[in-house]
Amino acid sequence: MNKFLSRLLVFFIGIPIVIGIVILPYFNHLPLHLFFILVSFFASNELYDIFKVNSRLPPKTLVVSLSVLVTTIAAVYSVLPEVLEIKIPYGQEIITFSYIISLFIVMAYEAIFAKEFETSNSKLAASAFIITYSGFLLTFASRLTLFRLNGQSITTPLFCVFALLVFFCDSIAWLFGMLFGKNNRGILKASPNKSLMGFFGGFVGSTFIAVSATYVWPEIFSGKIWKAVVLGISIALSSIVGDLVESVFKRCSGIKDSGKVVPGRGGMLDSIDSVLMSAPIYYLLISIMYGPF
Repeated sequence: MNKFLSRLLVFFIGIPIVIGIVILPYFNHLPLHLFFILVSFFASNELYDIFKVNSRLPPKTLVVSLSVLVTTIAAVYSVLPEVLEIKIPYGQEIITFSYIISLFIVMAYEAIFAKEFETSNSKLAASAFIITYSGFLLTFASRLTLFRLNGQSITTPLFCVFALLVFFCDSIAWLFGMLFGKNNRGILKASPNKSLMGFFGGFVGSTFIAVSATYVWPEIFSGKIWKAVVLGISIALSSIVGDLVESVFKRCSGIKDSGKVVPGRGGMLDSIDSVLMSAPIYYLLISIMYGPF
């Protein structure tokens, strides 16, 4: 019942809030970028706390700040031209550059300030992963605000479709699992309650949304129907993997929830694990199959 109520809260409160933030167009969706920065802050904090159970790490302030820095640079790159009415003479490589610099700072810190090196490899690997997972991956969601079609922003439809792809994968997977998954659970130790029919339902849900998008916004999701099927299957797969991987993080550290930020859902990572893995997949597939925008 708690699971059912949490999904109702997401559908009737969470999704409308996110869509409300998305449709605010001011300064190339500045509220949305501020939301991403906040998400990166909470997500990197939670992931740091999960990893520190089994690993020594550099200072939390350093790792979290660098994660947020990458997301902030992506936001500035998207918003600044609208605020100052200028064109930044650099491509999106500046976002990747900020990510590389963040990794460089972590490595330099360990090389300069470490007093012993028995745990250096694990410290570097864990901190680099936190920056990548809760910082860099999120920048691909920010980059969706840069897409234009005939000079007009298409951020709102792109984000609405993305949110529904992930939500329907999760929700239809849960529904199929509840109705048809009683005898096919436990196939994956990372999440024993997940069922084979649940996974199938996730693919059905995402594919349904992707195909529907070709009829609602045919000018954006144009071309053959197979492209929508590929998009739906890919986002379903990345969403499922994202959910399973976060379960691995928590099981390794022996915790149930990543935090207490989201009522009824646990931590920020518990709510966005599928989004983090799916954002770069969605961005790249949109660019490859439906671009250039």
